[in-house]
Amino acid sequence: QVQLIESGGGLVQAGGSLRLSCQASRHMFSNFPMGWFRQAPGKEREFVAAITWIGDMTFYGDSVKGRFSISFDRAKNKLALQMNSLKPDDTGVYYCAAGPSRPDVRSGSSYRYWGQGTQVTVSS
Repeated sequence: QVQLIESGGGLVQAGGSLRLSCQASRHMFSNFPMGWFRQAPGKEREFVAAITWIGDMTFYGDSVKGRFSISFDRAKNKLALQMNSLKPDDTGVYYCAAGPSRPDVRSGSSYRYWGQGTQVTVSS
């Protein structure tokens, strides 16, 4: 069993920053990759970022490259997403997700476990 709980969402002005956290209920070495997805009202789920256990390889969606950074604290079993230079288009519900491993880390179908999401709203 894996439980994922997101936190850190909120309201921020364009150009600001937020740091999201995803607390996992157990050691996650067998449930990687882990990643972040987001979904705005009326839009499809969008890949944001992912990280692997071996090698700490990171992947980012085109719309967030250079602005977001994903990391994982193994001691605390906590996934983080640092979001800088936020834009109104970044608004949405952000979901933490965990493996098991599948070929495409950018696909939501590659993840078995999901958090309930945390709202991020970026004002103009």
